[in-house]
Amino acid sequence: MSATIDVNQDGAVPTEAELVERARALVPMLRSRAEEVEKNRAVPDATIEEFKKAGFFKIVQPTHFGGWEMNPVVFYKVLMELGRGCCSSAWNMMILGVHQWEFGLFPRQAGDDVWAKDNTIAVSSSYAPWGTAKKVDGGYVLNGTWRTSSGCDHADWAIIGARIETPGGGMDMHSFLVDGRDYTVDDDWHTFGLCGTGSRSLVVKDAFVPDYRHHSIVDYQMSDRGDMYLFPFNMIFYFAGAAVMIGFGQGAADLYVEEMQTRQSVMSGRVLKNNPNVKDRLGNAVVKIRSARARLLEDMREATQYVSRRELVPSDLRIRYMLDGAQAGKDVEEAALLLYKATSAKGIFLSTPLQRVVRDILAAANHPTLNVDDAASMLGDYLLNGELPPGFR
Repeated sequence: MSATIDVNQDGAVPTEAELVERARALVPMLRSRAEEVEKNRAVPDATIEEFKKAGFFKIVQPTHFGGWEMNPVVFYKVLMELGRGCCSSAWNMMILGVHQWEFGLFPRQAGDDVWAKDNTIAVSSSYAPWGTAKKVDGGYVLNGTWRTSSGCDHADWAIIGARIETPGGGMDMHSFLVDGRDYTVDDDWHTFGLCGTGSRSLVVKDAFVPDYRHHSIVDYQMSDRGDMYLFPFNMIFYFAGAAVMIGFGQGAADLYVEEMQTRQSVMSGRVLKNNPNVKDRLGNAVVKIRSARARLLEDMREATQYVSRRELVPSDLRIRYMLDGAQAGKDVEEAALLLYKATSAKGIFLSTPLQRVVRDILAAANHPTLNVDDAASMLGDYLLNGELPPGFR
């Protein structure tokens, strides 16, 4: 692995606290670049390199590929810090970094295809089944346009999702690892929020994917994979989005506190930080953000107890976790709007950083993994009727 970046010269694996501090130290740099990221509709290569040098791509990467195979909660805590600096940059880190965990589910040969010569290569994704996968001898042929592949500018491979028919005539959702030479990128990312994520479409035409480069993202079963890869797929990916959203919320609170230190009321001339309504909004916003964080960390603590004993996480907990993760998006969205309302007319100007964060939060809260309405309905149906939702095994 000649191109491996060694972030610890002595070969030691950093602690959780060290990684979180590295993320915290990058926040000022990320904030200084945030406006440029939005205008360019892309995160600069220099930022991704900073993330690599800090070791963030190695946190959940399997050890046999040079990673540290840590508990995903470490990755989530890093995202919570990075999200305070630049939402688009942190979102790219979330998407590109969580895929390292998925390589613990693929057969090892899939990881060898990507990382045999360079274990820092990044992989983007688009899991919604926008296209088709047709079974052929030795694998599948994929066709279609897969939308919203965040961070694809920085990736040489992509993981894309498609429905395939099961032997019993049902349908299953699988993810397929596709070589970057087998797709083109369509620059169609024009949005009001998370503008800098570069979440462009991947156009795939007659791409052959061998059998060892796909797996079910629904079929949750025991295998000989490592403990840290026994978490449910949906839980790890949904919580990644929730974690970075919590970072966005904290970033909004940071900006609010800074602005209100010196801002004066137009009517009275008094400093707004002494206004009871300004203080009340901040307190209520912060408790929503902290509650989302506490819920996510408690769920991870609970689930870790199972996988550490090499047990699968029970279905009745997994379905609750889906709502817990999605609720984080709603909590952060509500917190951001509480804060934004107190910015008055100043808050509508593009020169005000908080409005950009609010727009990014609104965009992120629309992500399917943060769909609190459907998640709440599924949990309610399960509690009332005892039935798991379709595609949940």
